[in-house]
Amino acid sequence: MLQSPPLQRPLVLGSTSRYRRELLERLRLPFDVAAPHVDETPEPGEAPRALALRLALAKARAVAQQHPEAVVIGSDQVADLAGTPLGKPGEHERAVQQLRQMRGQTVIFQTAVAVVCAATGFEQVDLAPVEVKFRDLSDEEIERYLRAEQPYDCAGSAKSEGLGIALLDAIHSDDPTALIGLPLIRTCRMLRAAGLVLP
Repeated sequence: MLQSPPLQRPLVLGSTSRYRRELLERLRLPFDVAAPHVDETPEPGEAPRALALRLALAKARAVAQQHPEAVVIGSDQVADLAGTPLGKPGEHERAVQQLRQMRGQTVIFQTAVAVVCAATGFEQVDLAPVEVKFRDLSDEEIERYLRAEQPYDCAGSAKSEGLGIALLDAIHSDDPTALIGLPLIRTCRMLRAAGLVLP
C-alpha cells in the first residue's frame, strides 16, 4: 500500500526569475514565489564568487523573514571574466559589449544557491561554478544572436538553454542546471538537509 507523503514545511523560491521557477518545477514539489528585494550592487573589490554567495544568502534570508515557517531558496549568478563580474546587461548595447569581451574567452558562471529556514535556524549556501568557453564570435554573429534571442535578463548575455548554445565551444560543470540559474543537484541536497522529502 502506498503511504501518503509526510507533511512538509512550505517551500518558497526567493526569486522572480522564470528560469529558476521552471527549474524548481522539475522537482514536483509545491512552492510559492516571493521577490527578495535585495540590493545587488557589488561591494568594492568584491570577487564574483563572493558576490554570488553573498547575494544568494541575502535573498534567502530576506524572504525567510517574511515566511519564517517556510524553507526558502535564494540563488544568484554572476558571470566571472578573469575576476571581473558581468551582470545582466539590461539593454542591447551593454549586451554587445559583454559578448565582445567574452568572445574567445573562458568565463566562469558563478551560480550560488542558499537554503534558509528561520523557524529552525537552518542555513546553507553553496556555489556551483560553470566553466564556459566562448567561440571567437564576429560582430555580425553577436548582432544576429542578440536580435533573435534578446537575452537582456541573463548574466553575461548568453542564454545557453536557447540559441546562446551556438555561441559556445564547451561547458564544464558538475551540476548541469547551474548555468541556467539554479543548480538542482546542490538544491536537492540542501532541501533534504533542511528536512524536506524529495521524490
